[in-house]
This record gives sequence, C-alpha cells and structure tokens, in this order.
Amino acid sequence: MSVADIQIQKDETALLLVDLQPDFMPGGALPVEGGDRILEPIRALMARDLFGLYAATQDWHPPGHASFASSHTGCKPFDDIELHGKPQTLWPDHRLQGSSGAALHPQIPRDKVGVIVRKGMEPDVDSYSGFRNNWNRHVERPSTGLAGYLRERGIVAVFVCDLARDVCVKWTAEEAVAAGFETTLLWDLTCPVDPESNDAVRRDIDPLGVRILSSKRI
Repeated sequence: MSVADIQIQKDETALLLVDLQPDFMPGGALPVEGGDRILEPIRALMARDLFGLYAATQDWHPPGHASFASSHTGCKPFDDIELHGKPQTLWPDHRLQGSSGAALHPQIPRDKVGVIVRKGMEPDVDSYSGFRNNWNRHVERPSTGLAGYLRERGIVAVFVCDLARDVCVKWTAEEAVAAGFETTLLWDLTCPVDPESNDAVRRDIDPLGVRILSSKRI
C-alpha cells in the first residue's frame, strides 16, 4: 500500500487514545520503557485535526483490585496466576481511582477529547480492552459502552495508539475489529511492556485484519 492509498474519512474516523496516564510513564507505578517518547508525536497528530472524534480510555482501578499482586498472598508483580479459570498477570498497584497516576496525561490536549471511557472498575476482573472486561465475564455490565458511543457518532474506522502495545492497545484493537470497526494500529505511537513481544503482537492481530501503520504515513 502506498502513502497515497491511505485516506481518512474524517467524519467517520476516531483516534483512540488508550490509557495515556502517568502511571505508565517513566517514574510511574507501572512504567513502560520509552512511554514518554510518544507524547509529543501524539500531540502533533491531534493538532493536525485529521479525525472526527478523539476518544480516550482510562484505567480506573479500585483499591484491592484483583489484578494487583498485593491482593494475593505470597504473590509478587508480574507473577502469572489463574483467575476465574483464565490466565492473569499480576501487576503492581497502579491507576488507583482519583490518583494523579490515573489521570489523563497533562500533555494531551483535553479540549479535543470528545469522550473518556473508564475501565478496570470492576474489583474482581481486569479490563485491558477499551471495549469490555477481560473474558467477557458475567458481570452486570461487561461492556464499557465505547462501541455503542462510536456507532452513535457515525464512526466506522478507528486508529489506535498509546500504551501499552502488547496489552491494552493490542486488546483494544482486537475488540475494535470484533465490534465491526475498520481498525488501524499506529505502531510508532505505542510502546510495549515487554520489548520482546513485538512478533507475538503482530502474529495475534494480523489474521484479524488489524492494519499496522506508522503515523508518518497519514
């Protein structure tokens, strides 16, 4: 595909800003190496006004969340356990509701963000995807409502960026496709928790039809 082939129908396209929060930045509770390097390119992309809607997701965990290592006796961060019959990586306590680490990063122009969707609020199940809780457990409201909001606004295509590439960005892109949206992952505007995960991310999302693209090509 050539650069000229990539066109954005503004009124039908949204940029999804996934969990761009200080706790994922260097010095935060769950830092992603190099996470701060994507801030200025994202600001520059938003300034170009290419998208009809800018939507942000925000991890918003209650104290004692089931994904925290501190909630499980004898466990430490990055241990893998089984939770509700599914694999669960345990994390340091992060993005606690109302904390500065859970706020949207101050370098992001909030005036452009049309909707903020909070996730990970259910105390017993995580929510990597911006669209629903992990594993679609039988909680009262497994969906975050993001898909419905996008459809109501006439959005048919989404571009996904931010943190982290191998967890919340990947899951959000996968769920965007499952929800029927044409989906593009802006590779250079993401960073992984695990630097060795890039090949696995590509293997998982390529068969689903997620387009992988550099922001320099739009």
